[in-house]
Amino acid sequence: MLQMLTDKGIFKMRDLYTVGVDFGTLSGRSILVRVRDGKIMAEESLEYPHGVITGGLPEDWALQDPHDYLLVLSETIPKILKISEVESKDVIGISVDATSCTMIPVDALGTPLSFAAKYKDRPHAWCKLWKHHAAQYEADRMIATAARRGEEFLGRFGGKISSEWMLPKIMQIMEEDPELYEEIDAFLDANDWITSYLTKQEATEEINCNPKTDTGAGIVVNACSAGYKAQWTRDGGYLSRDYLKALDPRLENISDTKLRYPVVSLGSRAGTIGEAGAKLTGLRPGTAVAVGNVDAHVAVPGAGINRPGEMLMIIGTSTCIMVCSNEERNIKGICGCVKDGILPEMYGYEAGQPCVGDCLGWFTDNLVTEKYAIEARKAGKTIHELFTEKASELRVGESGLLVIDWWNGNRSILNNADLTGMIMGLTLRTKPEEIYRALIESTAFGARKIRDSFASGGIEANNVYACGGITRKNTLLMQIYADVMNTEIKVSQVLQTPALGAAMYAAVAAGVENGGYKDIFEAVDAMSDRNYEVYSPNNYNVIAYEKLYHLYGKAHDFFGSDSPEIMKELKNRSGGNEHEI
Repeated sequence: MLQMLTDKGIFKMRDLYTVGVDFGTLSGRSILVRVRDGKIMAEESLEYPHGVITGGLPEDWALQDPHDYLLVLSETIPKILKISEVESKDVIGISVDATSCTMIPVDALGTPLSFAAKYKDRPHAWCKLWKHHAAQYEADRMIATAARRGEEFLGRFGGKISSEWMLPKIMQIMEEDPELYEEIDAFLDANDWITSYLTKQEATEEINCNPKTDTGAGIVVNACSAGYKAQWTRDGGYLSRDYLKALDPRLENISDTKLRYPVVSLGSRAGTIGEAGAKLTGLRPGTAVAVGNVDAHVAVPGAGINRPGEMLMIIGTSTCIMVCSNEERNIKGICGCVKDGILPEMYGYEAGQPCVGDCLGWFTDNLVTEKYAIEARKAGKTIHELFTEKASELRVGESGLLVIDWWNGNRSILNNADLTGMIMGLTLRTKPEEIYRALIESTAFGARKIRDSFASGGIEANNVYACGGITRKNTLLMQIYADVMNTEIKVSQVLQTPALGAAMYAAVAAGVENGGYKDIFEAVDAMSDRNYEVYSPNNYNVIAYEKLYHLYGKAHDFFGSDSPEIMKELKNRSGGNEHEI
């Protein structure tokens, strides 16, 4: 807050605010937050008009249109200012986060190639969404090359490289559309591109900077995206030239060319709102803009966590699992260990599941008979509410079903996009609500498998937290998670947790001199809502689930490690797509 002199000569305190914008898989949302206590004054969301683009594309492709991101900024930010009746002069900062690695090929001015008419029919010119899994072959090549050369970096990522990350996606473009690859000036994570659109690009705290001086783009890259999704480190920069050359000679100098922009620390000021950003959002030119962030990682401070040894599950269409520690360990199957990647001076560990809410959505979209739809309508309930109620009446193990939760592949701990889902134990007596409950249980088993992997590697999660839309909507799911994991789970009551975390970083980027905070630890203490809803394990269910989890582990290891070629062969025979470019 700042003091201001009234007409009577008396000083009073004026509240200040920040904006956090969270770009998810299907929609974007903006919140306006009071800096002194973190109260959310207004929020607004917008579904992307183009959604997830898969139609007319090969299996495992998932694209997006960056125009949708700009529409979120132009539609939601003016609305939250209007709803709250807050003037733009009282907004001291803005920060954005996005799904990652959602990768955008850009030209020399930082403009997405897909904006140009000549590239409209070139799929590789478009933004590749995080769940674009068509670069598995390239990811496998990276793993094999790193293993053959004894590359140390592989251990920081659980021994695997994901097809979702930056380099496999770049390599896929290079292999499948080499002419386009040569025309691409740079590759940016979506959060960095959105930030670049908002700012004048006054970068600070540059690390391993190799800027190209003849471009006017003025772009910066955040250390979180670079570390987890492009294997960058503070001490060594991007992967070595020798390794990249071994992958493909065309990649040898990529850190000086198509990944050349400076990498800056979280909480740094990327610049200030420029003319285009002001026109788009209604914010005042000169407003601080923090460097971008990854949605799951920024949810950690948003959930009120600023200490090591606390695990956060961000449960939505997919699930990300984050843990911070003072120790660096090689953990099997994690998606990365990056110092300062989540909180300063700590090692941030990421793991995750690529299909959780999507799995339940698949069920209600495809396996619900008219009988159940009529019952839900008569009861005034949604399909999910009806099946949650029916599934709640079942005892643990009563259905005899066991599900393997790989509807969208496995991220942790096997890191294999070719794996597919499975339902075991089906009989002529199986009811839809039994399948629904077994699907929930499978995602809980997958989450426990990740937590067990952390523990076996020496990283203990002393407390478990959860956030995300499903955690507030489905009490059965949260109770099953507490029972399966045999631990108390604290659910954040903040619905827009990533956006709140982004707003906290915006306050840090604004700085104490402008009414913000000196670091994220101070911002979390002042701006977080630590009133959690707590789920405690039921001892009877814990014992019953222990037996099911043992069976899940055997199936997980057999189909995931010993016999994945069965699933890959079946997947290669499947097809089906939706939207078109």
